[in-house]
Amino acid sequence: MQNKASKMLQLSALLLLLPGTTLAQREQQGRILMINGQAGHANVIDIGGRAYVDVEGLAQITHGSLSFNANRILLSLPASMVSPPAHEPAAVPPHSSASDSGLSREFMRAGIEEFATMREWASTLSYAIQNGYQVTESWAANYREQAANDLRLASAAVSTDSDRNAFQLLANEFEVVREWSNRLVQEKKSMDTAKYALSPNALRDDPQSQKLIACGRFLASMLGSGSFQDDPSCH
Repeated sequence: MQNKASKMLQLSALLLLLPGTTLAQREQQGRILMINGQAGHANVIDIGGRAYVDVEGLAQITHGSLSFNANRILLSLPASMVSPPAHEPAAVPPHSSASDSGLSREFMRAGIEEFATMREWASTLSYAIQNGYQVTESWAANYREQAANDLRLASAAVSTDSDRNAFQLLANEFEVVREWSNRLVQEKKSMDTAKYALSPNALRDDPQSQKLIACGRFLASMLGSGSFQDDPSCH
C-alpha cells in the first residue's frame, strides 16, 4: 500500500508524491510528455481531470535518477535542469526585495524532502481510510516521526530570513497533518470512518483536509520557485 502511495508524480508540482491508486487500467497510451523541450514517452493517466505521470518514465526523460529508501522514492534531477540558466539577468542589488525573498539551496532541498514526507504520510493515510484498511496509532506514528525528523533537518538548514519564514509555513503544515492524522486514527478506532468510504470525495471535502491540500499545493509551488511567498492557507 505504501509503495502504491509513492508511484505517481503530479505534473503540476515540482516534486509531489501522490496518493496510491488502483486505476492502472485507465492509462492512456501514445501521449507525449514534453519537459523543457525534451519529448519522451511515459505512462500518463487522467484522474479527476488532472494528469499524472509514472516517475520511472519521468526519470528517463529528464536523465534523472531514482533512489529507494524503505517506503520512499526520491527523484534526483540533473544539475542542468535545476541550476539557473547560463545567461542570467543583471544582478539584483543585495538589499532589494527580490534578493531578500530568495530561499537558500540547502533549505530548498530540506524543505522539499519534508514536504514529500508529509505528502506521503497524508496520502497513504487517506488511501487506507477510504479503502477500509486497518490503521493504528503505531502505524501512523512511523510517518509522524519521519516527518518530525525531516522538519528538524529543514530547521537546521535555515540560513536566511526567507528560509525562516518558509520554515514556519512548513511547521504549520506539519501541525495540520499531525492533527488530521490523529483525528482519523481516533475515528478509525471508534469505527467512525465508514462515512469516508460512502463517497469518493467525502474525506477530500472535509474542511481540515481542504486546508491541508490548499497549503500543500502552495508549499510545492513556493519551494519550486525558490522564493519565499506567503498564503493564508498555511496559517
